[in-house]
Amino acid sequence: MIRAAVPLFLLLAGPANADTLYVSDEEGNVVHVIDAASLKETGRLDVGKRPRGIALSPDKRTLYIAASDSNDIAAVDLASGKVTARLPSGPDPETFALSPDGRRLYVANENDNLMSIVDIAEARTVAEVPVGGEPEGTAVSPDGRLAVQAAESSSSVHLADAATGKVLANLLVDQRPRFVAFTPDGARFWVSSELRGTVSVFDTATRRLVGKIDFQAAKLTDGKDPEVFVQPVGVAFTRDGRRAFVGLGRAKLVAEVDPATLAIVRTWPAGWRAWNVALSPDETRLYTANGLSGDVTAIDVVADKVIGTVHTGGKPWGIVVAP
Repeated sequence: MIRAAVPLFLLLAGPANADTLYVSDEEGNVVHVIDAASLKETGRLDVGKRPRGIALSPDKRTLYIAASDSNDIAAVDLASGKVTARLPSGPDPETFALSPDGRRLYVANENDNLMSIVDIAEARTVAEVPVGGEPEGTAVSPDGRLAVQAAESSSSVHLADAATGKVLANLLVDQRPRFVAFTPDGARFWVSSELRGTVSVFDTATRRLVGKIDFQAAKLTDGKDPEVFVQPVGVAFTRDGRRAFVGLGRAKLVAEVDPATLAIVRTWPAGWRAWNVALSPDETRLYTANGLSGDVTAIDVVADKVIGTVHTGGKPWGIVVAP
């Protein structure tokens, strides 16, 4: 069900400023619909209880949302604004990844220590992959061959054959891994660790650690407020792989990192618990979902400045941008 949804022709027509933000709100039990040009909320999607993980289909026509307390994945047709399917997910889905061809979902089942592989067209679970404790942070390689699942309580990531679900490797990472992201060329994958304040960088082919970004050691906050501290979570890359952006959680910051050198280039102020991040299709804007301040921050990464805040209330969790 949808309330006051944006018509499709408004979403698809015009230049980049016609983009639409979709922000899952785990406390408000809705997905906020925000016009990127005006930075105004224009509607809300009812998708189930405690929506968290969120992703667009490769053709940008379908929005998928993990409804954690409804124990399924809602599929929303953006043309009609309606939930057209409720896909199996296993219990308590939190994060998930879409295969590059849009045919499968790889879902973290936090309570059962599993990664469920779901066939979208058949609406059925085709495999359940045992992983470490409290899985969160899921990614599929750009070639569709490898699925990576992070596990919070075991401080590990698990590499599986995306077709069969067979576990190929188990790697240790820093405390409480939250997010996994492949570089656009698939040569590396990054794992953010919330408690240690780092992002570990692995070579995909060798599965070896090749670098680490230590946000905690960089002392990006003044340390005066115990409630303001670095928690790297969401990661977004530009399509050419030359820029990377990392949400820093309770630090009220988002950082730009040079993927070539792994150096921190700059930071921008964001809301409190800047959890997940998303780039606009033209890659000129970066948006953060801020769970504890109940808002979304918009940053112009070309002009190097914050351009606005959208107050949503609730606890924004995941964010995507649709053209």
